[in-house]
Amino acid sequence: MTKLSVNINKVATLRNARGGNNPDVEKVALDCEQFGAEGITVHPRPDERHIRYSDVYALRPVLKTEFNIEGYPSKEFVDLVLKVKPTQVTLVPDAPDQITSNCGWDTKTHQAFLTELMDTFGEAGIRTSIFVGTDLELIEYAAKTGADRVELYTEPYASLYPKNPEAAVAPFVEAADRVHKLGMGLNAGHDLSLVNLKYFHEHIPWLDEVSIGHALICDALYLGLKKTIEEYKNCLR
Repeated sequence: MTKLSVNINKVATLRNARGGNNPDVEKVALDCEQFGAEGITVHPRPDERHIRYSDVYALRPVLKTEFNIEGYPSKEFVDLVLKVKPTQVTLVPDAPDQITSNCGWDTKTHQAFLTELMDTFGEAGIRTSIFVGTDLELIEYAAKTGADRVELYTEPYASLYPKNPEAAVAPFVEAADRVHKLGMGLNAGHDLSLVNLKYFHEHIPWLDEVSIGHALICDALYLGLKKTIEEYKNCLR
């Protein structure tokens, strides 16, 4: 079964806008678990504009499901991950000032850099995942780094889906098939929503995990968090 990991960055964004501790990021994470999420994702950025490093440390001992920390592997980020030892680390090629992740790694150009990181995290017992697009050559180079999984960057799918679902999903099916043949696990994330998730999953049912934040938190404003998580999980059945 494909697991749902809830990215709680936007909850932290709301908290930070006003100061204080409302909403309580830790409580929301625990509620997501109670409502059926199989994982929690955070993406701490250097400016801590949403998730703070202190949040990451606070969450680790209380979470009962899989904990996924994603981010650009700066020295500070690598040190954080090695101290916290989450279930999974997902490496993204974000510049410090990016609003959100908007591309996958050039795993060919950065093969040596990524391979060293895979070794470092692997020795610490942390599952590794690399954020990639659908370029088959770059997926093969991701496998050469020793990554346990890749996470497919699904914004292109989400953008094209309203106009042409078949064309939107086709390159992702091909990429997912290559990932499977290379023996890696498969995650997906970015702009997946209640509108497009079910179709995506129907065509790639062997997905290990989807990481969803912005759309899920937006839906929760109308449906409530419990109902929203139930609806996303229904898309993955």
